Amino acid sequence: MKVLNFGSMNIDYVYKVPHTVARGETVSSLSRETFIGGKGLNQSVAMARAGLDVYHAGAVGQDGKDLVNFLGAAGVNISYVEILENVPTGHTVIQNDLEGDNSILLFSGANRAITPRMVDQVLKDFEQGDLLIFQNEISQLAYLVECAHEKGMTIIFNPSPMDQIIKSLPLEYVDYFFVNEIEAGQLTNLNPMDEKGLIRELPGYFPKARILLTLGARGSYYLEGERVIHQPIYPARVLDTTAAGDTFSGYFIRSIVLGEDIKKGLDLAARAAAITVSRRGAAPSIPFLEEVVDTRDSSQG
Repeated sequence: MKVLNFGSMNIDYVYKVPHTVARGETVSSLSRETFIGGKGLNQSVAMARAGLDVYHAGAVGQDGKDLVNFLGAAGVNISYVEILENVPTGHTVIQNDLEGDNSILLFSGANRAITPRMVDQVLKDFEQGDLLIFQNEISQLAYLVECAHEKGMTIIFNPSPMDQIIKSLPLEYVDYFFVNEIEAGQLTNLNPMDEKGLIRELPGYFPKARILLTLGARGSYYLEGERVIHQPIYPARVLDTTAAGDTFSGYFIRSIVLGEDIKKGLDLAARAAAITVSRRGAAPSIPFLEEVVDTRDSSQG
């Protein structure tokens, strides 16, 4: 089984602020740092650091070569990443407040320059039973999903950021949805604040899919038909929540690939996310498997 993540790659500009800037307000930043990120890149790094062999497909501009090099150094196969001319690399402007919470402005850049040719060139090397992971930060999503489905690939979708494009996709082909409560509500028109309602009703909207529902401080739920598994979070000193969800996703995908027990997979993913939020930055904050296993062994010892 091969693992392909067709995802975004961004340069993150992180500004430390006293509070998130309000409409019409000007706030002095306490600091600015530049990090490597993008939901796709973060998830590829998380999967690689969780011990998986991962292929990353995507695009950057000439200003994004450091992102490609970082992925390669993280152990990700970068042979399907294209460096484009005359298109800037995607980037984000992130406000990180004193509580560690983030507000993010995204510019897609090269991530939205994916073409059908690029999709065809990548997918020709994958087959039935291989995994495709993608997010809503690149172009040609409908074509990508249709081609992957025709090949019989297992499709994992993280519909973030939510927009109108998502409802036009062939979502019936998705095997796993990774969503938070807001995304779940927008996908289905369910009340995102009604936790019990989401858990009860979500599987009915996507009866063929398995759902990973993340609820921030309230932990996460794995939903498969009538099966419901809750995973609490692990306490951590929160410095920066960037990439926490991507870390959780990447580590949970490890359990899918290896056929591990779902409960154990959720627990490992929660431990990994707790380490991520205790560090600054996106991809660089993602822990290695050895670090996560150490926390589990310590708690059990």
